[in-house]
Amino acid sequence: MISVLRVVLLSTLLGACALVPGLRAEAPPAEVAPILTSADAVDRQSYARPLEARVTHVDLDLTTDFAAHTVAGTAALTVQAAPGATEIVLDTLDLSISAVTDGEGRALVWALGKSEGDKGAPLTVQLAGATKVVVTYRSSATALALQWLPPELTAGKVKPYLYSQGQAILNRSWIPTQDSPGIRQTWTARIVVPAGLTAVMSGEKLTPKGEAAGPGQRAFRFRMTRPTAPYLIALAAGDIAFRSLGPRTGVYAEPSVLDRAAYELADTEKMVEAAETLYGPYRWGRYDVLVLPPAFPYGGMENTTLTFLTPTFITGDRANVSLIAHELAHSWSGNLVTNATWDDVWLNEGFTSYVENRIMEALYGPERAGIEADLSRDELNGDVAKGPDAAITLFGENTEVAYTKGEAFLRTIEHAVGRERWDAWLRGYFDRYAFQPQTTAGFLADLRTHLIKGDAALEARLQLDEWVYKPGIPANAYHLPSPALAKVDAARAAFLAGGPAAAIPGKPWTTQEWKRFLDGLPRSLTTAQLDDLDRTFALSASTNAYVRSGWLELVVANRWEPGLPSLEAFLQSNGRGLFVRPLYAGLVKDKTWGLPLARRYFELAKGGYHPSLAAGLERQIAAAEGT
Repeated sequence: MISVLRVVLLSTLLGACALVPGLRAEAPPAEVAPILTSADAVDRQSYARPLEARVTHVDLDLTTDFAAHTVAGTAALTVQAAPGATEIVLDTLDLSISAVTDGEGRALVWALGKSEGDKGAPLTVQLAGATKVVVTYRSSATALALQWLPPELTAGKVKPYLYSQGQAILNRSWIPTQDSPGIRQTWTARIVVPAGLTAVMSGEKLTPKGEAAGPGQRAFRFRMTRPTAPYLIALAAGDIAFRSLGPRTGVYAEPSVLDRAAYELADTEKMVEAAETLYGPYRWGRYDVLVLPPAFPYGGMENTTLTFLTPTFITGDRANVSLIAHELAHSWSGNLVTNATWDDVWLNEGFTSYVENRIMEALYGPERAGIEADLSRDELNGDVAKGPDAAITLFGENTEVAYTKGEAFLRTIEHAVGRERWDAWLRGYFDRYAFQPQTTAGFLADLRTHLIKGDAALEARLQLDEWVYKPGIPANAYHLPSPALAKVDAARAAFLAGGPAAAIPGKPWTTQEWKRFLDGLPRSLTTAQLDDLDRTFALSASTNAYVRSGWLELVVANRWEPGLPSLEAFLQSNGRGLFVRPLYAGLVKDKTWGLPLARRYFELAKGGYHPSLAAGLERQIAAAEGT
């Protein structure tokens, strides 16, 4: 058994100094989450030393410059320091810092250390007794967390757009703070944008219509009173409209997208209610969704109170709302109880994938939930087959199976102990660690204390350490195949045996069924088979990004020239990494035919990709060109 030591600073910061005697408790703006201090909770991706001095609150006052692609202003940090602490260390990435002062405007001595790639550079500030540190700064025009889109890359084509993406360690490129998930912080913000644009953030909106902020400018104010992991501080600004979906839910989107987005998201309020029934109250006030332009590189990002979503989920049939269920589930697993370090990311994503499936089952029934669970197992099997072993353990920074293996692990526990007992533990877990960071060791310790309770036979049956620390899929893994997908498999087999595409019952298929069909096809098909599929189902023209991307992977694998116009258009109109990475990967494998196409398509499309996605694709293509 691996135990975890929790040194709780919360009582200290609120005035009860039993655990860390003498720690200053100067009226924090809101409750402050505790910090894990065991060896397994050390965050290698942050320079912060939170046991000496930590940020408890961030107050931003920033002006956006859409011409220069920068934000500039101040970050006022409330600091809690241990007795004898003389300095605080912050995380920064390519920030231009012009001054550091205390809360009274007195200059503080500071130094910027050596930069180490995306980890950035440590900003060390001598406190001189200060409990507030004010950093005056400007972000870089290439800040990794910020994506500046010209009007032509938006849906409306008229106004520019800005959005941030902070996970995992990118927010330090626009906010100088302790950028570690275990150092939860409350925050407030005043954001100035050009008149005619609307700013939104992942917190309570205090000025829905903004306020005057000088010639040609509007300011928007926000606050988050619950301690939050800093990667969840998020900003967007553009031509953004709002539509209510329920008493505490709504959708933000560009006006031209709003109707379709609202239709797709009609069940959002019901999802919140279903999740609450399962796992306890939603504790963040509102749950709104922001539908971003196509350049957003992820399916969704669970920013507190305001999920950021790709527009690719909009297919007109509500077939992909499991994406919303996933991001909503993060309001419990990830936002409420957060991985202490990125080695523990499966505690966010594996839990969330499991909770997502339970929400889908509650709303849409066990057949649909079974289909999606079966597809998740497909993905896990594929990841494990790829290896290498070091990348397929649950615990560890480089894991590739945080979602799928984590989900399978929790489903296995549910099957072993029964749903009623498992749900009671899970709801209690979210209550016990609400607004706190958690480690893998802490999770296992709690599971043994509150669920296993000394039952040696159950401990042996669950194989906990094998699931977490060893590669592969343990022998006790529970999986129930989907009968609906078995029918898809049969249709695929008939087609591969020479049957016509017209015999495939694809017209009524859901996105998930199409994914199973396309992913299961061999990568080598005849020209006649490809012609038949596209002629029958118009896959090259599909408006469903999940279906079209799966089809285009076959186009690339088979050098099917009729599909290239669709491929080129798709790569230029879609910036979601889930879809474009496999397509580029397929192209660069083919050095004579595909690699030149990859370079040409990338040069045309890269301006619409998030900087992190573009940088990764550039490295991939350049490496292939150099071999």
